Amino acid sequence: MTTFVDRVELHVAAGNGGHGCASVHREKFKPLGGPDGGNGGRGGDVILTVDQSVTTLLDYHHSPHRKATNGKPGEGGNRSGKDGQDLVLPVPDGTVVLDKAGNVLADLVGHGTSYVAAQGGRGGLGNAALASARRKAPGFALLGVPGDLQDIVLELKTVADVALVGYPSAGKSSLISVLSAAKPKIADYPFTTLVPNLGVVTAGDTVYTIADVPGLIPGASQGKGLGLEFLRHVERCSVLVHVLDTATLESDRDPVSDLDIIEAELTEYGGLGNRPRIVVLNKIDVPDGKDLAEMVRPDLEARGYRVFEVSAVAHMGLKELSFALADLVGTARAARPQEEATRIVIRPKAVDDAGFTVVREEDGLYRVRGEKPERWVRQTDFSNDEAVGYLADRLNRLGVEEALMKAGARSGDGVAIGPEDNAVVFDWEPTVMAGAEMLGRRGEDHRFEEPRPAAQRRRDKQAERDEAAQEFDDFEPF
Repeated sequence: MTTFVDRVELHVAAGNGGHGCASVHREKFKPLGGPDGGNGGRGGDVILTVDQSVTTLLDYHHSPHRKATNGKPGEGGNRSGKDGQDLVLPVPDGTVVLDKAGNVLADLVGHGTSYVAAQGGRGGLGNAALASARRKAPGFALLGVPGDLQDIVLELKTVADVALVGYPSAGKSSLISVLSAAKPKIADYPFTTLVPNLGVVTAGDTVYTIADVPGLIPGASQGKGLGLEFLRHVERCSVLVHVLDTATLESDRDPVSDLDIIEAELTEYGGLGNRPRIVVLNKIDVPDGKDLAEMVRPDLEARGYRVFEVSAVAHMGLKELSFALADLVGTARAARPQEEATRIVIRPKAVDDAGFTVVREEDGLYRVRGEKPERWVRQTDFSNDEAVGYLADRLNRLGVEEALMKAGARSGDGVAIGPEDNAVVFDWEPTVMAGAEMLGRRGEDHRFEEPRPAAQRRRDKQAERDEAAQEFDDFEPF
């Protein structure tokens, strides 16, 4: 059964925004007291947060689909809908968030670090919020905006100061068990370690973390064996330790060739050339192992490596190794730039940025893309003429109509607003003033008009009867 997972594909869906409410206040002796429709609630976000108690992505391997709650719709009486609840997903320290194309979206290091993976949709405005001096009684409300749908990839890269690398059964797990309080599974057969083990070591005043990486073999950087799955766990480490087996029973292996092969795999993987390295010759408690260590040590030191002869079983040479690693970790930490306080980067828009683009496609369709027009379309109830007119006015004020004319659009041309898979398509009819001319006194409920004098009401009724009679007289039967 799988107990450790360090790479998953996650499908997250933020909550949809609640719809606004179109309502009119009513009470005794005041049946039309004005618009009082409340706003819809905001949809919940999906947030990834580093939790030190989480060490694997196993939960997301079994349940890759996660969704936040929707916002509630607004109600009459100026009652706004309840916001959707954010969905907080705990992830291990060192989790990298990528999109499907492999681009890094976030690198989550440090307890409490968070990233909004999917943004909840905005709640729609109710007709009370849409009322203005020009639009005293809107007969419509805005719809809630759907939440984001994202397919992301989570990769775990172990956060440790020291990484132990080497062939299977070289003694990495045994070494980490005696240097720290970690209790990894240990046996005398290859690939005992199937997950990276992490331990904490104290050497004098220095406390550092050490991780053993599951056995690397030739071809690991191309996916052979277990190496490719766990090479990413080496990337964050400050120091690399080659653990070489001086008592191997395989006749075609020796410490120097093992070192060359592992170094070739690390070079092929890339990005690790600047890490300081030391060599540990393990299993010197075995007589042949001690002799082999003494034979190869001069060759390794001639290459520039610091070499330590140890025995994890007999606890030989461990103190010197532990303090040497502490010195290297301290040097690496001192060389790191000081962490700065969180900064907010403001990127102002260009002065000529209209907030949308108009492109003519090969089939003659004009496509409008932009955050505002696409959101406004999603918020529009197209079954309500008044809401459609309000959308037309907004697009006109943004400059969409003028941009269409400059792009060469003519009356009757097809215009699409939004992406190809989710666009609103209509035949464009240019207007001098969008919305108002089409719908007359849009946004004014005639029930709210001031009372007319009795004489004026009689004259209006008589005019309506005369108009109806004239239409009857003009009717010609077949």
